[in-house]
Amino acid sequence: MKKTAMTLGRGALLGLGALALLTDVAFAQTAPAATAPALAFNKGDDAWMLISSALVLMMTIPGLALFYGGMVRTKNMLSMITQVTVIFCVVCVVWFLWGYSLAFTEGSGVLAPFVGGFSKLFLAGVKPESMVETYTLGVGLHELIYICFQMTFAAITTALAIGGFAERAKFSAIVLFAILWSTIVYFPVAHMVWFWPGPTGIATAVSTETAGFAWQMGALDFAGGTVVHINAGIAGFVGALLMGRRVGFGREPMPPHSLTLTLVGVGLLWTGWFGFNAGSNLEANAGAGLAMANTFVATAAAGLSWMFTEWLFKGKPSMLGLASGIVAGLVAVTPASGYAGPMGALVLGLVVGVVCFFFCTAVKSALGYDDTLDVFGVHAIGGIVGALGTGIVADPALGGIGAVDYTKCEVANGVFTSTCPTAAYDMVAQVIIQAKAVLTTVVWSGVGSFVVFMIIAVLVGLRVTEEAEREGLDIVDHGERAYNM
Repeated sequence: MKKTAMTLGRGALLGLGALALLTDVAFAQTAPAATAPALAFNKGDDAWMLISSALVLMMTIPGLALFYGGMVRTKNMLSMITQVTVIFCVVCVVWFLWGYSLAFTEGSGVLAPFVGGFSKLFLAGVKPESMVETYTLGVGLHELIYICFQMTFAAITTALAIGGFAERAKFSAIVLFAILWSTIVYFPVAHMVWFWPGPTGIATAVSTETAGFAWQMGALDFAGGTVVHINAGIAGFVGALLMGRRVGFGREPMPPHSLTLTLVGVGLLWTGWFGFNAGSNLEANAGAGLAMANTFVATAAAGLSWMFTEWLFKGKPSMLGLASGIVAGLVAVTPASGYAGPMGALVLGLVVGVVCFFFCTAVKSALGYDDTLDVFGVHAIGGIVGALGTGIVADPALGGIGAVDYTKCEVANGVFTSTCPTAAYDMVAQVIIQAKAVLTTVVWSGVGSFVVFMIIAVLVGLRVTEEAEREGLDIVDHGERAYNM
């Protein structure tokens, strides 16, 4: 039988371990099995997920808006915060109309592993009492809450991408980008990584053939290293290359206009990220606590790592560098937050701070591309470090928690009679799987983003005129200024 109504997208999460997924254990043939028990919900879990959804909204508006806005020039501040805000609004509507269905329902035919279907178009069949399964056998979450939570991920990912080509894109192009990119790129990647039959589906031998492509490989991505950060970082990089450098880039000084607002944005991002990572546990339990602890320690380590590296090579520790390191740490720990132990997360943070510093300085300078707000250097590179590192730090031998093998849970007469064991873990095999998931995301996002930008170029054009760019997008696009002096 096939499970449709109660499937969840975070398939790599607490799914089968790498070794089990390399064998046929995870891909049991479709067969009648024990009756799955009805889902039970906990008001505390519902409450936590309501809060987490609001926290991720805060990450975007005003967190990301202020973080990005503070780093652009004064004449583009209002434009930047408007673009981030309109993207959130557009993606929210798109998500409720067709995005949720494309990301988190069962697809059909050869496309099933890559994109969902239309069974929940316009939220068809979703009622206030509808439920989806969490990562604990028999435990559920009200579906509308899950829909809202996942919507915030789709929105912030799309907004993250525009940092790569900030200060030169048409506002009409930004609006079209929100619609087209989320549909063509984000929803399929979310489906590939996070769509699965749920723990009950695995435990009762439901076929996994329609699970997402990366999930079937066994990719581990707790909260979006591939889906969010690599995805957005590659899109921003493609946009930066296609639109070209800003007028005066490399010849005129273009410093951030308000590092104070940038720091305010970073603080809101870090705070909201607890909803992002700990919320991805879907339950208010020890797993959420682990994700929160890792989000603290990896982020702090990365901020310090970037700062001391910059201090060593450039002579002074900058606030912008410290803030950038903090974001890099948040990015890297995202896929590992529910799998790593705190010491593994700390090491991951130390590594990513150094790697992202060199990509945002030496590599960017050597290649000469104009990634305005370092979306590629921080999110794509940090996401790759985090995704690959997850395969290492999740190893129980290194303090990680591994993954649960739901195929070995005992079910009799609709009752789960044992605790599901941890699967055997093969670190080398898992890192290879992680690399395949990274490559899949890079290719899908790169090609898909290119197609999206080409469509936009034909319909409305991508870039403002040189005169408009020099005057500033606040006045040109919106007839307003961020500051009246």
